[in-house]
Amino acid sequence: MSTEKLRIDKYLWAIRVFKTRTLATKAIDEGKVKMNGASLKPSKVVGIGDVYDIKTPARKWTIEVTGLLHNRVGYEEAIKYYVDKTSEEDQQMNKYTGSSFYTGKRLSKTGRPSKKQRRDLEDFMDTE
Repeated sequence: MSTEKLRIDKYLWAIRVFKTRTLATKAIDEGKVKMNGASLKPSKVVGIGDVYDIKTPARKWTIEVTGLLHNRVGYEEAIKYYVDKTSEEDQQMNKYTGSSFYTGKRLSKTGRPSKKQRRDLEDFMDTE
């Protein structure tokens, strides 16, 4: 199996970092996947022991390849093919961003005013 070639985009899709190969390819093209600080091409061949830095919309990862996986499998199986070496600093940031971003809801007291806030503002503007 070590003599077989496996593209980085297919590997990242197979270990469930990205939902589709298209998203994996797009992220690699945009420079969000790096090896030793250098950007890659989607056709880069993956080798066991390679370490990649990955930025996804939800989090930052640093992974080391421990096995080659050619087909997408369940999460429990996929995690056996890499070691998560994400730094403590990035893990803390992932927790923060995970709790505040990408929830589909706005943070409290941001964005458009509520109906009550709008009425209070209109009353304030009318009194001057």
